[in-house]
Amino acid sequence: MMADAAEDSRALFGAAVRAALEAWPALQIAVENGFGGVYSQEKAEWLGGAVEEYFFRNADLELDEVEDFLGELMMNEFDTVVEDGSLPQVSQQLQTMFHHFQKGDRAALKEMASLITQRKCKVRATALPTAGETDEDDDANSVEEMEVAATNDGAATDGVCPQPEPSGPDSQTIKEEDIVEDGWTIVRRKK
Repeated sequence: MMADAAEDSRALFGAAVRAALEAWPALQIAVENGFGGVYSQEKAEWLGGAVEEYFFRNADLELDEVEDFLGELMMNEFDTVVEDGSLPQVSQQLQTMFHHFQKGDRAALKEMASLITQRKCKVRATALPTAGETDEDDDANSVEEMEVAATNDGAATDGVCPQPEPSGPDSQTIKEEDIVEDGWTIVRRKK
């Protein structure tokens, strides 16, 4: 009977890990846009098992170790550097879930997984055209910027899926006299 409870707890932890990763916008964008190649979806599924195993092999992990591990996986598997501030949040969620697992607190683990699933966001990334973009750009040295839009699928509306704030010259009105000869744009402060 005790072995069954341990297996159930482990399966519950695995499901919670997968829920947290599936709700992570950075991973969703990487998978949706094929940053991991043709096997992006399979890599995302594997990632859940890899994270779960990482916790079981390293019981006393610090938050920065979890962040580093997730960051490395995203870089190695999806060629993605996560700079949206979500890495510490997801790492904290995973660490808290593992803590509940270690204590045998199945109810708290179920509740966390349920809340994460309810708050899951659908994200969409679109490439932003840059000024003076040409077909002659060297793809190997170019950096593509993306705009991310998040929508909340669940009932929770407490700001978990924030709408992106407009930034850059598009959020302000650009007058034609502000664009100078070399393609530069003069940005003026609003008063």
